[in-house]
Amino acid sequence: MLGAIIGDIVGSIYEFDNIKTKKFNLFSNEMFFTDDTVMTIATAEAIMEGGKPRYFAQYMKLYGYFYLNIGYGSSFAKWITSKESKPYNSWGNGSAMRVSPCGWVAKLNLNIEEGLKLTKDLAKKSAEVTHNHPEGIKGAQATATSIFLMRYGKSKNAIKEYKKILKDYIENEYQYDLNFTLNEIRPSYAFNENCQETVPQAIVSFLESDNFEDAIRNAISLGGDSDTLGAITGSIAEAAYGIPEDIKEKAMNYLDEKIKEVYDNWVNFLKKS
Repeated sequence: MLGAIIGDIVGSIYEFDNIKTKKFNLFSNEMFFTDDTVMTIATAEAIMEGGKPRYFAQYMKLYGYFYLNIGYGSSFAKWITSKESKPYNSWGNGSAMRVSPCGWVAKLNLNIEEGLKLTKDLAKKSAEVTHNHPEGIKGAQATATSIFLMRYGKSKNAIKEYKKILKDYIENEYQYDLNFTLNEIRPSYAFNENCQETVPQAIVSFLESDNFEDAIRNAISLGGDSDTLGAITGSIAEAAYGIPEDIKEKAMNYLDEKIKEVYDNWVNFLKKS
């Protein structure tokens, strides 16, 4: 999930001040983590607790309340502070930006169909506590299955081949049109908070990349909802390429001790499970 966190941090200062170039400082003193990071951490906590739907709601509310003024959408902010935990039929991209831990649970010794099913089921649980609209669930599942597929491809030393498999799978399973290039859409692409106009663009940002940093730069260069595009793209890129140690080290400097603690727990959880 660190790939999502890094994408969030790098995109944080460009969300409302878009840039349309890949030439920018990857890190700067003005950058910070946002709600994308906080909810990714909450998702990881819910999975470590057991992955039941009530745990996703519990930890999203817990972390949401602890980090209350960090950029949530209005509907989600109301949900955090509500006494009830009912979903509100959202199709926003929040379901996709927080889902990355769900893509790391399935073991690679499973056959690919079993791994995809487990990943899809967990992503659905993480989404529907708030984003129970079909498009909200679809965005989370498409992101999580992209992560699993690229983990699978990396383990077989077949990243290029699995990029093609990923593209075909996402188009056939989720009916997202991925037949565009970043250069084609960059001039007109604008801020949009729904899954339909964020997840495909993030996936193509990964598909056109050569390495982790290049994927992040692709995503930010589109403009739009930069931190969320960065988070989704970064989560997939981490699964395919890993993250260079120098980028990891720099990113950790932006996190507080609580988030670092959960991240460390997550790393240990994956090692033991």
